[in-house]
Amino acid sequence: MDLLHSAGVQVVQYLQENYQGSQDWFLFISFAADLKTTFFIFFPIWFHLCEAVGIKLIWVAVIGDWLNLVFKWRVMLFGQRPYWWVRETSYYGNTSTPVIQQFPLTCETGPGSPSGHAMDSAGIYYVMVTALLPGLLGTQHRSCAARCLRGLLWLVFWAVQVCVCLSRAFLAAHFPHQVMAGIISGESFDHIPAIYSASLRRYLGTTLFLFSFALGFCLLLKALGVDLLWTLEKAKRWCDRPEWVHIDTTPFAGLLRNLGILFGLGLALNSQMYLESCKGKMGQQLPFRLSCIVASLLLLHLFDSFDLPTDRELLFYVLSFCTSTTAHLCAVALIPYCIAQVLRRGHRKIL
Repeated sequence: MDLLHSAGVQVVQYLQENYQGSQDWFLFISFAADLKTTFFIFFPIWFHLCEAVGIKLIWVAVIGDWLNLVFKWRVMLFGQRPYWWVRETSYYGNTSTPVIQQFPLTCETGPGSPSGHAMDSAGIYYVMVTALLPGLLGTQHRSCAARCLRGLLWLVFWAVQVCVCLSRAFLAAHFPHQVMAGIISGESFDHIPAIYSASLRRYLGTTLFLFSFALGFCLLLKALGVDLLWTLEKAKRWCDRPEWVHIDTTPFAGLLRNLGILFGLGLALNSQMYLESCKGKMGQQLPFRLSCIVASLLLLHLFDSFDLPTDRELLFYVLSFCTSTTAHLCAVALIPYCIAQVLRRGHRKIL
């Protein structure tokens, strides 16, 4: 593995030395590939334009990130990250150790393999591309123009994946083999069971199962003498700036945030507010949908900007779950309900 890691460090060095001017671009790509972008930007837009795609985005994102967490714990011994491996390895012996830069998005605290950004972006962008194809191609799917458009969309998809891989390597957050493993994993779970009419009981059961399995797996590894916090200690030790080590990059922080979002979606879809607003005639009108998109984006941005207390880890996890649940309950049910009420009152006054 040392030989593979040293080759990866050479790739990181090459990117940092020759593409320093693209730093802002690589930082933006990592931001765009983060699951927060899916939950707080892509989801409200897709959901209020096409509910089925929005629902699928959440399920693919949550299940995919949960699988990434399980994969990382299973291959824990191979979960090194470049920014700490290069500083503590004995591979280089008496020769000079390569120097690699760190950035605000470098110091993630979980195991590095497979890359969560690469795995998540592969699944999410695959869902969005396959959702766009039928609407853009229509019935002319065999024409020359349709084939060119289909090819262009898949070209964009793969361009995004390549950019994500280069970005994660440039930031020294992942080795190249880790992002490639993430891409391969991310495209393997698109076909999932029927979720579009799932009951609240199914949402609750899925949330409890995913949490219980992760917690049980964690306790099993701990009972076998495996230290699950070894990567957190390395991140704190080798990160150049302590403020770059964020608690929301720890495995359980992401898990509880994601499960909160899934449970919030289940509560919303099975609520009376959602049925009265989105499932009536009002829900088919474009002005109503656009108003919901704008209001949801603003509200979710407000929730995302909350500074949760980080001094008590358990409290942070609980609050993260609760705020995620509340945010998406509001975006899916409360906001459409309120907008529908306002539009109905305005219509009555006109009459």
